[in-house]
Amino acid sequence: MITRGIKLRADQPMILQMLDIPPAVEALNGVKMELVDAAFPLLKGVVATTNVVEACTGVNIAVMVGGFPRKEGMERKDVMTKNVSIYKSQASALEKHAAPNCKLVPQMQV
Repeated sequence: MITRGIKLRADQPMILQMLDIPPAVEALNGVKMELVDAAFPLLKGVVATTNVVEACTGVNIAVMVGGFPRKEGMERKDVMTKNVSIYKSQASALEKHAAPNCKLVPQMQV
């Protein structure tokens, strides 16, 4: 919906900067290829990276949708602790490298 202009403006070009963990890089690159192949007219570029600084540099709108999955034997607090660490790292990179007016959009609003 973002790449079709439904969530932003219908005339707002964009570059998607996507971040994932190294074990998921193959899937991340697959998503990048699908986005490029779809030829969305508003999509002017796609960055797929495992480097948090590269993913956050120059960002105007950030949507943080990832998180550590709960595994067998883990309590909710264990998952929360892992996710807090992940989000702190990303928030720090956004603070240092994103555009000064960067907006953080909650996942549920995407």
